Amino acid sequence: MSAHDPYAALRYPDFLKFSLARVIAALGGQMQAVAVGWQIYELTRHPLALGLIGLAQVVPSIGLALLAGHIADRYSRKTILYFTQTTLVLGSFALIYATYAFPQNVLPLYLILFLEGFALGFQGPAGAALMPQIVSPAHFPNAVTWRTTIFQASALIGPMLGGYILHLQKNPAHVYACTALAGILSICGLIWMGSYPAQTAKQHEPLMQSLTGGIRYVRNNQVVLGAMTLDLFAVLFGGAVGLLPVFARDILHVGPLGLGALGSATSAGAILMAISLVHRPPIRRSGWTLMISVALFGVAMIGFGLSRNFWLSFFFLAVSGAVDNVSMVIRSTLIQGMTPNEMRGRVSAVNGIFVGASNELGRMESGVAATLLGTVPSVIFGGFMTLGVVALSAWRWPRLRNLGSLEEQVSR
Repeated sequence: MSAHDPYAALRYPDFLKFSLARVIAALGGQMQAVAVGWQIYELTRHPLALGLIGLAQVVPSIGLALLAGHIADRYSRKTILYFTQTTLVLGSFALIYATYAFPQNVLPLYLILFLEGFALGFQGPAGAALMPQIVSPAHFPNAVTWRTTIFQASALIGPMLGGYILHLQKNPAHVYACTALAGILSICGLIWMGSYPAQTAKQHEPLMQSLTGGIRYVRNNQVVLGAMTLDLFAVLFGGAVGLLPVFARDILHVGPLGLGALGSATSAGAILMAISLVHRPPIRRSGWTLMISVALFGVAMIGFGLSRNFWLSFFFLAVSGAVDNVSMVIRSTLIQGMTPNEMRGRVSAVNGIFVGASNELGRMESGVAATLLGTVPSVIFGGFMTLGVVALSAWRWPRLRNLGSLEEQVSR
C-alpha cells in the first residue's frame, strides 16, 4: 500500500489553473452576495425579501438543469464555462447600472439575479463534470478535498472583502465592480488551461432519453440518491445564511462589517477542516461520517439561533462550515467519482437541482419561516428539523449509512 500523498492533486498543472479560475469567480460571487443582501434588506427591511434573492436565482437554474447537463455531456465543458462566466460579468455591470438608475427599486435587482440564474444553471454541471477529466481517479478524492479547501478560502475572503468595501464606500456598486473584475480574471484563468474536447459517447441518443439519463442514473444508485437527498433536506431546513443581514443589523447589531465576518465564518471553519482532511488518508467509514457531520450541522444552527454574542455566533457558524465541509467532500467524491465520464454532466445537473433547491430554496424557506415564526425561532426550528432528517436518512438508506472507504467507491 503506497503512502498517502496529501499534495497529489496539486501536481496537475491544469488542476491548479482550473481551481484558480473557479476560485476567483467564487470570490466575486461571494462579494456580490453580501452587497445584494445588504442592499435589498436596506430597501425593504423585510426578511422575506432576502428569501426572494435565492428564489430569483434558483428558478432558472433548476428549470434548465437537465438541458444544461445534456449540453455538458455533448460539448466542450471548458467552452461552456467561458460563456457562462462572461454572462455573469455582464450581470455585475447590470447591477451597477441598476444601483444608480433605480436607487429605491429592488425589482431590477431581482430581474438581474434571475437572468444570472440561467448562467449559473449551465455553469454548475460543466464545472463539476470537467474536474474528473483533469486528475486521475486515484487522486480524485484528494482533488475534491483541495478544491473545497481553495473554494472555501475565497468564501472566507469574499464576504469580508465585500462587507469592508461596502463599509468604506457606502455603495454596493463598488462591490459589483470588483465582482466584474474577478469574473474577467477567471476567464483569463480558463484560457490558460489546456484543451478538453467535447464528449463522444452516445452522440445519437434521443434527446429526451439523454435529458433524463441523469435522473435514471441517480434513481438507480441508492448511495448517490441518499447523499443528495440528505444534503437537500438538511440544508433546506438548517441553513441560516439567507438571514444573516437580519442577525447582523437587528439582533447582533454589528453592521456591514459584522455581516461580512459572519458570512466568512462558515468558510473559516471549512478551511480548517479541509486542511485537516487533506493531510489525512481518505475517510474510511464515509457513511457514518456523513451522517454525523450533517447532525452536527443541525446542532450548530440551533446554537447560532440561540446566541446573542457576536463571537459565539461566529463560532457556531464556523462549526457548521467545518462539518459541512466533511459532508461536501464525501458527497462530491461519491457523485463525481462513481459516475462514468459520459454521464457526469447530467448527473451533476441532477445534483445541481438538489443543491440549488437546498441552498436557494433554503433561503426562501428561511425568509418565509422567519416571517411566520420570527427570525430566531425559525433558525432553531430548522436545526431540529435537520436532526430529524439525519435520523430518517440513516433508517431509509442503510447502504449509505454503512458505506466504507471513499477510495474504494471511486476505484470501482
